[in-house]
Amino acid sequence: MKYKFIVVVFLVFWGVMITRLYHVSIKSNFYYEGLAKENIERQQYIKPVRGEISDVAGNLLAMNQIGFSLSIVPHLKQKSKDLHSIIDKLIETFPNLDKDVMLKVYKKHNSPYNHKAIKVVDFIHYSNMMGSYPKLSLVEGLYIEAETKRYYPYGKYAAHIVGYTGRSNKKENAKDKVVDEVGTVGKSGLERYYNTVLQGSLGYEISKVTATNKAVEVLKKELPLDNKNIVLNMDIALQQMIYNSFGEHTGVAIVMRTNGELLAAVSYPSYDPNLFVGGISSKDWKALQANLSHPFTNKLIHGTYPPGSTIKMGMALAYSKALPNVLEGHERCNGYITLGSSRHKFRCWSRWGHGSVALRKAIRESCDVYFYNKSLKVGINAMAKHLRTFGFGVITGVDLPREYAGIMPDKMWKRKRFNQPWYLGETVISAIGQGYDLVTPLQVARHTGLLATSSLAVPHVAKMVDGKVIEPELIPIDFNPHYLSEIRKGMYDVCNVRGGTAYNTMRNLPIVVAGKTGTSQVTSIPQSTKKRLKESQLAYFHRSHAWITTYAPYENPEYIVTMLIEHGGHGGSTAGPIVAEIYKWLYAHDYFKKEENLSIKGL
Repeated sequence: MKYKFIVVVFLVFWGVMITRLYHVSIKSNFYYEGLAKENIERQQYIKPVRGEISDVAGNLLAMNQIGFSLSIVPHLKQKSKDLHSIIDKLIETFPNLDKDVMLKVYKKHNSPYNHKAIKVVDFIHYSNMMGSYPKLSLVEGLYIEAETKRYYPYGKYAAHIVGYTGRSNKKENAKDKVVDEVGTVGKSGLERYYNTVLQGSLGYEISKVTATNKAVEVLKKELPLDNKNIVLNMDIALQQMIYNSFGEHTGVAIVMRTNGELLAAVSYPSYDPNLFVGGISSKDWKALQANLSHPFTNKLIHGTYPPGSTIKMGMALAYSKALPNVLEGHERCNGYITLGSSRHKFRCWSRWGHGSVALRKAIRESCDVYFYNKSLKVGINAMAKHLRTFGFGVITGVDLPREYAGIMPDKMWKRKRFNQPWYLGETVISAIGQGYDLVTPLQVARHTGLLATSSLAVPHVAKMVDGKVIEPELIPIDFNPHYLSEIRKGMYDVCNVRGGTAYNTMRNLPIVVAGKTGTSQVTSIPQSTKKRLKESQLAYFHRSHAWITTYAPYENPEYIVTMLIEHGGHGGSTAGPIVAEIYKWLYAHDYFKKEENLSIKGL
């Protein structure tokens, strides 16, 4: 027994010794070999050059300015002579630099765990640096690196589409290695949506270094993948023309091909994206925030408005989908309807009424009572269900970030949102694009394309991304051809027949246009009001929004033009003249075939 115990102890002892010997002589060798390698090799990332963005004609909308950044070696004490000597030389060379700011930045990023040079000056323009480069390159502890800075030549004109880049934060750095190294990221617009494409991929260089971290030999080098450019469908000349047409008004204008290509998309007013590139000042930011016209909001996809009468064509098609024969019958319009025993009047915009109304007349004269009565036969759930398939209450899929879906309400939506039942009167006002109905201008433009072509297009700003062409996406939808034809004829009448709500502004164009105007109320009208005030008599923020949405040519649709003037009153008189000028510009710049037939017969 004693002998066995001695043998066990002996085996355990030598087992421990052999295990320890393995760790010391073999396993730890790999560890220390790795440390030694890190001591003699240095890997530095090579930043990619951000891709540029240009319009369809090759005009640069987002480009890179060439310059340099200035960094200081880490681990210098805040009050050390070396640190202050370097910064004083920078101040001597570039008097506009702020010493206190540079010291503050250095202190913020300096720590025993940081072994990277600390950037104290983000960008010095190439022309300003070249005369001083030889002198500064001799300063011990100062690193001068090639740098690019984003610049937007057209400023406010394309800001909501192109977007801007800004300094990245910790969260953004943690998500993306390229962002972490470059220090900037797309914050809005296409710059954000296509950030991973535009920023490219990091390169790197592995060098053999001395004990003082001085490179003596390049062991391996991999160049970055960069200059991944984007070409847009946008015509910046058209964009500028539309932007300058708004004058004192605020709102949105969209020009889109029927296949979804966005030629122009203006959210007015706008802002200068160059303010954000190096970090916007608190003064400029407060000015943007305080502006009641909301220049920073991209109203194309983030502005939600009652659609008013621009929804009536889609509403009619929703009726026909829900009850196939419901559009056959005429409706009698005496200027209002009541529900049950209630005395509340749901009024038509015409206090005198429209008499006997069929579908085409309902579109041409925008009779509210026609849509009131049909909605009571169909119901809100069926209306909302089909309108969502027509593009309302859902995102369009446009290549812009954080698009809003709007609201196309039904009974379940209201119960979930307010924990309240749905009332019949809410169905009636929803039928004319009021109440809870909220849409974005881009949804209205997309829906107009559906009416023109029977296909729902996915809007897209980019034409080519890193050499790859963006193919159109079209979703065909079947409609009763007779009803769709009557709706299109009604839209033709709106712009080309006396009595149409856009006749005065759209009738003398070089191309035949079809469309629909809309007036979406922002305040309710009391039942006691017998005669409505004119929009011009109301306080500005109580005036209705003015819509007009159109397509052309009527017989062979190619383009959609949709416009919203905030608090503009009536679409035909306020937005109509600007839309007419847009069509004239398109025709003058050969967007239409000159042989297009200007007379439509048999309507």
